[in-house]
Amino acid sequence: MDFKLTVLPGDGIGPEVMDEGLKVLNAVAKKYKHTFKYQYGLIGGCCIDKEGVALSPAALAMCKKSDAVLLAAVGDPRFDDPKLPVHPEDGLLALRKGLGLFANIRPVKVAPSLVNSTPIKAEIVKGTDFIFIRELTGGVYFAKPKKRWTTPAGIRKATDSMTYSENEIERIVRVGFELAKNRKKKLVSVDKANVLLSSRLWRQIVIEVAKDYPEVEVEHVLVDACAMKLILAPTYFDVIVTENLFGDILTDEASMLAGSMGMLPSASLAGIPAKGTKIFGLYEPIHGSAPTIAKQNIANPIATILSIAMMLRYSCGLETEAVEIESAVDKVLAAGYATIDIFKEGNTKLGTAEMGNQITKMIGG
Repeated sequence: MDFKLTVLPGDGIGPEVMDEGLKVLNAVAKKYKHTFKYQYGLIGGCCIDKEGVALSPAALAMCKKSDAVLLAAVGDPRFDDPKLPVHPEDGLLALRKGLGLFANIRPVKVAPSLVNSTPIKAEIVKGTDFIFIRELTGGVYFAKPKKRWTTPAGIRKATDSMTYSENEIERIVRVGFELAKNRKKKLVSVDKANVLLSSRLWRQIVIEVAKDYPEVEVEHVLVDACAMKLILAPTYFDVIVTENLFGDILTDEASMLAGSMGMLPSASLAGIPAKGTKIFGLYEPIHGSAPTIAKQNIANPIATILSIAMMLRYSCGLETEAVEIESAVDKVLAAGYATIDIFKEGNTKLGTAEMGNQITKMIGG
């Protein structure tokens, strides 16, 4: 099968981890007789340097003509000054909005070989395997009014709005139900309905949509309680769905369960996943650009490699190939290979390229 992919290496460690991801994808292509055609674009700080914007219209148009988009990392400390007119992260928000990517899926799975590599006790994280679903194009990051001003008395003020429509809530909640019905049939919906009106609407819509999925057990959990339970009992969860801001914070917290942000992939989808369907999506590791370790061959490429496995599953309809990559990663980790972020005594320490080589070797092709 032939697929056209847009590749956005981005900033910092982005180009390094992307190289390893594509190395693994090429091995899968060879083994299973597929063809992946790559076209490259700019996003983030490197795009600001060259084009003056964080994402050009041409790059967005290129993405729209692809079967899927692979993104590595966005961010550059040269643009951290809040007074600057454009920031690398603006490109990521524009990409999500421009491509209609409303559903962010982040699996959190702790490999048995890494239970002692996390800051949480091994007996707590052992067996952790759940999926976080974050609404991606609504809420406080996008809603209006959003402004900053100075009062006549000289006091600086700023406001952001957390706004959701019932349609926005329903479509992301259905993503949660669809994934839950094919797993353990348990969905946790996270809100702040004791305080926020938008969360009260969220909870109401969840209750209404639940009627279409009688086989799925639904539990409503307040965001602060969810934050605590993720640390106290992460194996309690199977599928979690929540809005944009809560999801942004909670998914980064959850990444620590796996030992490192370098371990966790993500998919941002433009549709509701179901068996037998192919959905356009953007695939990226959840980590940032990590500029302080760029070009040192020490970044962990596994999150990027696992993001490519998600692409094969959701956008290409290639479940066998997706499992092949995930299995190769598990086998390499079980053999004791580790990058510096997950390294512990007894491991064999590898660099970025060497880890990519080991996973590629495990796949063959």
